[in-house]
Amino acid sequence: MVSPSLTQSERIPGAVLVGVDTGQPNPDPKLGELRELALSAGLAPSASLWSTRRRLDPALYLGSGKVAELKQQVQDTQASCVLFDNALSPAQQRNLENELGVAVWDRTALILEIFARRARSGEGKLQVELARLRHAATRLVRGWTHLERQQGGIGLRGGPGEKQIELDRRMLEDKIKVLQVRLRKLERQRSTQRRARARAGQLRVSIVGYTNAGKSTLFNALTHARGYVADQLFATLDTTTRRIYLGPGAFAVVSDTVGFIRDLPHTLVDAFKATLDETLEADVLLHVVDLSNAQRDQQIEQVNAVLAEIGAQDIPQILIYNKIDKLPAPIPFTDRYAPPMGLGERASIKSFDVSALTGAGLDTVREYLAGIAANSDACANPVVHV
Repeated sequence: MVSPSLTQSERIPGAVLVGVDTGQPNPDPKLGELRELALSAGLAPSASLWSTRRRLDPALYLGSGKVAELKQQVQDTQASCVLFDNALSPAQQRNLENELGVAVWDRTALILEIFARRARSGEGKLQVELARLRHAATRLVRGWTHLERQQGGIGLRGGPGEKQIELDRRMLEDKIKVLQVRLRKLERQRSTQRRARARAGQLRVSIVGYTNAGKSTLFNALTHARGYVADQLFATLDTTTRRIYLGPGAFAVVSDTVGFIRDLPHTLVDAFKATLDETLEADVLLHVVDLSNAQRDQQIEQVNAVLAEIGAQDIPQILIYNKIDKLPAPIPFTDRYAPPMGLGERASIKSFDVSALTGAGLDTVREYLAGIAANSDACANPVVHV
């Protein structure tokens, strides 16, 4: 049994945000990204709690003192749920819900919920549903311990809880298999379309980047499309492809893809494989970066980590520093992203400063892409792997 979806809780007045610094690089004590995720899920952050803990409690994740403080925040704000910026085990989630008396969601569950809300196409909905079923399959034990307690103790083999878990597991496995078959069919259709574009000899460009960096706005500006754009996380889940004219004899096929984020659930990466294959087939990646975001360097690293996970780390990419219209003054290149030393050709990264919203700098990007499209050797030196 899985906890009810957040979408079923339309009366949620607020959510308490929780973050724990376990020694990870670049912690976010202000919980800014978790706050944006909460808003994207239709929740209203009402309070927050930050803790530093090197040894996590196996039962509650937090220490008993912090749990008591968290419970008081829940009661004071009348929050209906608690959102953790960390990954919780099924047992920790269950124990915290028992202690706090409200629903508890970790980062993975929250991202899955947002994807479920945002999916529009049939394929996108299938991909999200597959990811949610896979996630649910790992957490079946949460809902059935009460049946074991009724039988006199936990761990009785053959009890009603164990039997129900097995029934649910088989049901989930059957649903997962059905979805996998349907997605494989769609994947074959996408593969046929990509092969046709490859035979046409057109430059294939894929727009990638951290969520809410402005990828869809850039895509619309380059292709004159009218795709959905919003100042929120994961506004776009479905890959959209358009053919654009770059100049005499120069064309390109541009694809807008789902945004990446820190700790993107592996279930989502796997489920969106068919969509992310558009990135794998690209000749060039336009890596869009929100230049106005103080965490831009860390976001670049996160995107590169996901690209490596899907096998796209060797595709040439160009950094598109977006949202220059939001800056009070230009940012010197000495303060920009610098790859680790000793990486040879990576020491110099081709980049452009643009505003996808106003169009500033986009003509230069188009001219550069036209040069690549007209001469495949044009990207040998300035467009590098990162």
